[in-house]
Amino acid sequence: MEVFNKFLSKVKFTKPIVTFFLIGLAITTLSRVFILIFFWERVSSSENFWMLFPIGIRMDVILLSYISILPTFLIVFLPNVALKFIKPFFRYFLGIMLVLFLFMEIVTPTFLLQYDTRPNRLFIEYLIYPKEVSNMLLKGFGLQILLCVSLLVLGSIFIFKKSKNWFSLDFSTQYKWKIFLFPLLAFLLFWGARSSLTSLRPINPSSAIFSPDQFTNSLAMSSLYTVSFAVYSLRDEVNSNKMYGRMDEKEAIERVQKYMTTNGASSFTNKDIPLLHQQISIHKTDKPYNLVIFLQESLGAEYVGYMGGLPLTPNLDKLSKEGLAFTNLYSTGTRSVRGIEAVVSGFLPTPSRSVVKLGKSQQGFFTLADVLGKKGYETSFIYGGLANFDNMASFFNGNGFKNIVDENDFDKNEYAFKGVWGVSDEDLVKKANSLYKSYGDKPFFSLMFSSSNHEPFEFPDDRIELFDKKKNTVNNAIKYADYAIGKFFEAAKKEAYYNNTVFIVIADHNTRTYGKNLIPVNKFHIPALIIAPGIEGGVNYDKLCSQIDIPPTLLDLTGLTVETPMPGRNIFELDSLTPGRAMMQFYTTNAFRVGNDLVVLQPNKPAVQFQLLNDTVFIEKPLDKELAKDALGHIVSASNMYKNGTYKIE
Repeated sequence: MEVFNKFLSKVKFTKPIVTFFLIGLAITTLSRVFILIFFWERVSSSENFWMLFPIGIRMDVILLSYISILPTFLIVFLPNVALKFIKPFFRYFLGIMLVLFLFMEIVTPTFLLQYDTRPNRLFIEYLIYPKEVSNMLLKGFGLQILLCVSLLVLGSIFIFKKSKNWFSLDFSTQYKWKIFLFPLLAFLLFWGARSSLTSLRPINPSSAIFSPDQFTNSLAMSSLYTVSFAVYSLRDEVNSNKMYGRMDEKEAIERVQKYMTTNGASSFTNKDIPLLHQQISIHKTDKPYNLVIFLQESLGAEYVGYMGGLPLTPNLDKLSKEGLAFTNLYSTGTRSVRGIEAVVSGFLPTPSRSVVKLGKSQQGFFTLADVLGKKGYETSFIYGGLANFDNMASFFNGNGFKNIVDENDFDKNEYAFKGVWGVSDEDLVKKANSLYKSYGDKPFFSLMFSSSNHEPFEFPDDRIELFDKKKNTVNNAIKYADYAIGKFFEAAKKEAYYNNTVFIVIADHNTRTYGKNLIPVNKFHIPALIIAPGIEGGVNYDKLCSQIDIPPTLLDLTGLTVETPMPGRNIFELDSLTPGRAMMQFYTTNAFRVGNDLVVLQPNKPAVQFQLLNDTVFIEKPLDKELAKDALGHIVSASNMYKNGTYKIE
């Protein structure tokens, strides 16, 4: 006991930080209790709704840790003379932070009632128009505003009245003891801010996903966290007009529309959703087919046997004889989230980061899961790693995916192997097949995402004959990924759902992208293979096409007639005389390819054009100004649709 008391006397200087943590947690936890009671009927309908409390504390500690870094450093490293001089700083800084926590929690119930989620990006945007928003709030929420203001004033008075005592500094600890204890404090703050010592993935809103109900998930985070994250995410949004040139919104949309496989301008009937159109299925069926997308990590064309690459994909090569193999397909980007964006939502690449990560697209953004879910499909995302990576869980949960399965859902006694990036691909396909069987006669849509083909290229022993002598190489990892593809189809063919399902195996992007050209086109070349009822086997689709053409093509094959805003082409509606086209983004460089003509747009530079003799040999040619405008129109339209929230269905 004496030792413990002695230790306490040495750490008394941390009292302001500890007090700040405890009061901050008290504010957010009590707020969750109130919200739970207020929205009991809605929240209690979610299984394990009580998880919002332990997850909430975890998310709160992250934000509290970040806020505490500056005052902790000052308390430790400044001598007492300097600390006495700036003593009021701690009272006001930490007090203001608590008032911010209180303010955000007080306004949360009203925001939840109006928008079905905690304050987010929309909350920030409203601050830009204080006059209009204040008038709206006063007219529609006068009583709530009065109550919120009253609570905030009373709470603020109480906090600042007590803050002098709460955040008073202790000067009894010797300077050397503070320096000695600093590594421990730094470790605790690092641990608190990162919230994990083992995971490679940084914590983000996806880490709070535990329910299929986005409303309930949002409650696990504090409102100061959700707004802070929204502000942080703004750095990922880029103004395309400033980078590549201005274009009228109407003209930009018209330039996108003319490349689509629709029946002219009259097909677009919703002025508020400029690309919304009806896609009538050519492959109509009595009962719509299931859809399974097996997205492959970093599978470039140069690694695929049937595309003339290395002999690493014997299973995919064999399966190509059973379906429609794409031989001239190009990814839209170089990251997994860009591939997900294209394959799952059909969205055009923009100068900003993928919509999977951006704030405005976390709810109400079009995806295949969204449209198929509205048609009665069960929808799922299955991943061997942690679904919070790249914010995937948040994007999927808010946009139609009812069931999110990641490495936490794999029984430790069942999986064959687990590496840095999660369980192996063979465990992934086994889990997926089991889930698909469980659906019985219910239609389903599922996205599977592999992970074994990723640095450090870990996979189980004795599964493949190694291509390279050293085991953990990209070539061997691709060969193992192909092994898992084979295992999946081997298992699926034994099940009833197989004959009623449209399958596609497609890459998210190529491996490391580099090259001497402005844009290394060869490093965007990827494989895709569709196996589906009614699709003749052993057929190659050789016309140039883009990842964004895949989702409308897949929807057609399900047999459904649907409305979508997707600008991609259904390849079955494309006549033989229309040249193929593709869009590629390489950091801030954007390429628009039609046939063998390639227009390249770079920030604050004139557009340039090349003729492609092949994917690596470019010949510069005079710029086709109309083609350059078409390229710009696609970038501007994508940015505008994101900004205006018009990439959706009614």
